[in-house]
Amino acid sequence: MAITDKIYLKNHRQIASQLETSIPKSAFSGATLDLLFQGENLANLDDATQERVLDFATDFLDCDCQSNPHCGHPERKFIRYLLELRAQGLGPDAIVDVMGDDYLLYAYPGDVLSFLDDSVRSLEAIEELADVDGRQEASEEARRLKRELSG
Repeated sequence: MAITDKIYLKNHRQIASQLETSIPKSAFSGATLDLLFQGENLANLDDATQERVLDFATDFLDCDCQSNPHCGHPERKFIRYLLELRAQGLGPDAIVDVMGDDYLLYAYPGDVLSFLDDSVRSLEAIEELADVDGRQEASEEARRLKRELSG
């Protein structure tokens, strides 16, 4: 299961109440994206929630794909965001706090830790394969990224 399947709306009940409809907890579910980013629904949210939703849309849903927001780009951008937070030295608990402050999202720190661990393992595999294939630059880049994620 992808990490983006484990990212939830922080104030799920409050948002559902403001929209006067049922809404999935998962931030990246198709129904959530559709409900939150229709203009008339956005206008029903309080100012603070509306601001965070707009920040989320600006940062992750900004692409020209015909099937946006269901094109996969929002999930990839969010994964990059998580990896950048880790590269800044934040641990799983701090990452959860920051994404809550930035976008009113939450995840379980254990899920974030598993994602980061899987990312390090993937980079180790890339490093080894690049070494075997004689691709020194790719190996060095994977090693550098692995060090950033490992702290």
